[in-house]
Amino acid sequence: MKYLHYALGVLLTFCLMIALLLTSVEAVAYWTPGYYEKEYAKYNVTAAVQMEMDDLLEVTDEMMAYLRGRRDDLHVPTVVNGQPREFFNDREIAHMEDVRGLFIGGLRLRLLCVAAIVVCLAVMALTKADLRHVLPRAVCAGTGLFFAFVCILAAVIFSDFSKYFIIFHHIFFDNDLWILDPRTDLLINIVPEPFFMDTAARIAITYGISVAAVFLVCLGIVLAGRRKKQKP
Repeated sequence: MKYLHYALGVLLTFCLMIALLLTSVEAVAYWTPGYYEKEYAKYNVTAAVQMEMDDLLEVTDEMMAYLRGRRDDLHVPTVVNGQPREFFNDREIAHMEDVRGLFIGGLRLRLLCVAAIVVCLAVMALTKADLRHVLPRAVCAGTGLFFAFVCILAAVIFSDFSKYFIIFHHIFFDNDLWILDPRTDLLINIVPEPFFMDTAARIAITYGISVAAVFLVCLGIVLAGRRKKQKP
């Protein structure tokens, strides 16, 4: 039974790591005030799309609301080069529909992971596992393994970001709509590749801090338990 408890603890940890990763993505995308404005200023996006910053930020808000499922379409009127127009063309709208599927799928996966964590805890409790002993150790082990894998993966991706950026799109999209033309598609100008690199780095840092916090808390519990046992 002890091995079952540790196996459930490691499974719980992997679900937790996935949930934290998806939450890190959400935190950077939605919970970081001023992030998009800073990135747009950094890469002079307003000049590239010939828009005022306020208009560009409004378009961004509507786009992110769409990706999160809080609006039904991407028909966003704005002003480009002094002329009223729809910001997104048909190709961009079709591509963003695919991206929206990824975003919403990620939110659903996080809910599934949270449900799996609850089930693991319930089974451990019903089988009378010593949660104060098993859980911190299993989480330390699972966190270490998962974090090592993510660090290796991050190092590989950042060694040639453009290459793996393309591979990512081939894995998650079954069409070529993501290959946008800067002459006709404004979307590629508001999210250039350096923007994606900055965002990926910010997600990695946010995720690393959250995982390290979980690991250190559990390690502290394990060490405290050992010291308690060693006392005469």
